[in-house]
Formats: sequence, structure tokens, C-alpha cells
Amino acid sequence: MSSLKKSISKKGYVQIPLKITKTNHLIVKARLNGVKGRFILDTGASNSCIGLDEVEKYAVQTIESEVKAAGAGATGMETLQSEKNRLKMGKWKTKKFNLVVFDMSHVNKALEEHNAKKIDGIIGADILISGDAIIDYKNSCFYLK
Repeated sequence: MSSLKKSISKKGYVQIPLKITKTNHLIVKARLNGVKGRFILDTGASNSCIGLDEVEKYAVQTIESEVKAAGAGATGMETLQSEKNRLKMGKWKTKKFNLVVFDMSHVNKALEEHNAKKIDGIIGADILISGDAIIDYKNSCFYLK
């Protein structure tokens, strides 16, 4: 067991595995509302999100939003919100997970052009901040409290 893992396990952190893709994205497997999916761990994304095409798969209830999304070369995209979802990554979980929902087809198109697998969404800074995240690039994992 690494010294980092030993020292932070005592402080209530849970280790969550990551896969680093050939496009250098950090992929985390998660369960959203009990359904397995692939998500990019993105420290630059302010909010966690899923694509519009994933709403039914994850049984996400949406409400209208005035927030416009931007990122990965796209701006001003219409969004929906979803509140009080369940998220589980490794042994870490929350029952109060809020999401932004928008058309993420441009993200998956870019991944496809690099022969990378499709993602269902993004785990953003909202989760990383609330969970006091520590990312361990060397050991391809991260920790949440």
C-alpha cells in the first residue's frame, strides 16, 4: 500500500480507480442512479454533466435551466438540470448529486475521431471540491472523502 493511500485512508478518504486513455483523458467508472457508465474526470469542468441522449438510460428527471454550457470548442449550449441523483464511484457515494444535462455529441465525436470509446458524462469540480479530491496520477486513481 502506498504511503499516500495509508495516510489519507486514516482521514476517511476512499480510493477510486482511473483509467488513462490514449487521448490522456482520465476515465472513471461510476454508477448513476444504479446504472453503470463511463465518465471523464475533468478538473476544468465546473459541473458534472451527462449528455441529453443519456437521460433515459440513467432515469434522470430534468427541469429547465437558464444556464448556458460551454466547453470543448462549443459555447452557448442549452442545458437542463437534474437534482438529487445517486452517484457511486468505487466505495464512495452520494445521494444528493446534481447534474447539468446538455448535448455532448461534440465531445463523443472528438473522442471517436481519435478512436477512443464514448463517454456518458463528465465528473467535474463540483464533486472534486465537495469530496476534497486528491488525484494520484502515478497510481491512476483518485481519492474522495
